[in-house]
Amino acid sequence: MVRLPLTPAEVERGQRLGALLRRARGERSMLDIALDARVSPETLRKIESGRVATPAFPTIAAIADVLGLSLDAVWAEISRPERGVGSTGSGRSAREQVTS
Repeated sequence: MVRLPLTPAEVERGQRLGALLRRARGERSMLDIALDARVSPETLRKIESGRVATPAFPTIAAIADVLGLSLDAVWAEISRPERGVGSTGSGRSAREQVTS
């Protein structure tokens, strides 16, 4: 099976996802989050850096659960039009942004 190249929109969505997860992780270690979610630290690092723009649903579900994020909130946040990756645009933390 040949994988089609990602569209610019998919790449941007992956970058927004990575930024959201980094903000939600805060000061917690990447290793702790990865182990609690039962994913490799390398996988989490690639997702957070945007290198894996379309991670598997179960992977994101596990990471979101460990971070206390609902999947609805994650989808709503990453599906918004680009507002500057890494910025919530409101001065609120990522957790406040996605849970309010």
